[in-house]
Amino acid sequence: MEKLLADRKGLPPRSFLGRVFGADPLTPDNYPWYKGALGEIAVGQILERLGPEWTVLHAVPVGAGASDIDHVLIGPGGVFTLNTKNHTGQSVWVAGRTLMVSGKKQRHLYNASHEAARAAKLLTRGVNATVAVTGVVVVVAPKSMTVRERPSDVAVVTDRRLLRWLSDRPNVLTPRQTAAITAAAISPGTWHRSPPDVVDPALLLYEFTRLRSLVDSARRRRAGWILALLVGGPLILATLSAYF
Repeated sequence: MEKLLADRKGLPPRSFLGRVFGADPLTPDNYPWYKGALGEIAVGQILERLGPEWTVLHAVPVGAGASDIDHVLIGPGGVFTLNTKNHTGQSVWVAGRTLMVSGKKQRHLYNASHEAARAAKLLTRGVNATVAVTGVVVVVAPKSMTVRERPSDVAVVTDRRLLRWLSDRPNVLTPRQTAAITAAAISPGTWHRSPPDVVDPALLLYEFTRLRSLVDSARRRRAGWILALLVGGPLILATLSAYF
């Protein structure tokens, strides 16, 4: 959300005719960030339904640059880094080290594995004890997902099955271990050499909600105009043919 809203600063507003005819408020460069934000919001809402024994962190800045981890989970079932991918309406195929979306190979498994290894190293340093972390690719609203062979070091689940998958994990951490890892995880210094200033999440969500409303409204307007042309076009042609 933060990246999307920052990129939109300075863009000229849509013209009056653009608003009337439903011109898209988003540029082509905006769409990957917009789609990603929708996916992370959807998964975030699902994670809110976890019990109080779980700690959930969102958009965790990590390293020395602008990288972040979509979601970090800490609970009795272990520590997990979630890499959310919004592939609404697309077919996903998984076999071992390969994940394809609509027939195109993606780096989701590699990225999830790298995030988990990175988190394990940082949390181990923060706790001063070995912390195992499991990387998870969460596929949001796919048309279908076929798993021919499960990856060896990364889990792949859909958003619909995420809570069930987490609840099925056996307890591997004691309350004391969970508390120690949580204490390290909520410290920004554990993750980032120079933790960035925290942007008010409520303000980000408010601005994104406004933008989402504009995008949805523009989409409805375009659909309305297309429907009007489909219905009205033949009527206009029939009327004209009656006179000519």
